[in-house]
Amino acid sequence: MTPLVRITPASHDVDIDLAYATAGNFTGQPVYAAQAGCFLNTEAEALLCRAIALAQPLGLRLKIFDAFRPAEAQWLLWNHTPDPGFLADPRRGSPHSMGAAVDLTLIDGHSGAELDMGTAFDAFTPRSHHGNQDIDAAAQRNRHLLMGIMTTAGWDFYRNEWWHYQLFDARAHHPVLSDSILGPDRMMP
Repeated sequence: MTPLVRITPASHDVDIDLAYATAGNFTGQPVYAAQAGCFLNTEAEALLCRAIALAQPLGLRLKIFDAFRPAEAQWLLWNHTPDPGFLADPRRGSPHSMGAAVDLTLIDGHSGAELDMGTAFDAFTPRSHHGNQDIDAAAQRNRHLLMGIMTTAGWDFYRNEWWHYQLFDARAHHPVLSDSILGPDRMMP
């Protein structure tokens, strides 16, 4: 039995656009299979549900770009761009590879439009850092709103990426998982 929970639009009322299942990511090629699913460990899934509930009365929903990232995928990303400011060194283990992290943004609950966060997802620049004041005030407010929802729900944030939230002390409490943990739902092509 897998320790991961599948996250779907129907089960969790979220939008899912897994960036690494397409060529629309910083590597320029798919990292996951086209049919890749979105998964989190049970502790992270519970916190995601809290965040969804906090966003809903504000007329907002969550859009997920990445969640569980198999260890094999972390190595592919690291080998492409070994930047410890934006990617976890796979030798240490990424919270994504533990099912303990999620990359996401806020969207309007009616139109589905993404709120402006000042940079795109996976923009590996200082403008992506929390608290960066080189982005306009509306984008700063949107980042603070996302951070407020996620931290109130119990998530920790990563200071260099406005989109990344993870469980506190994930490395101390969760193992790194391989793609094989998903059985027939494998993510790697």
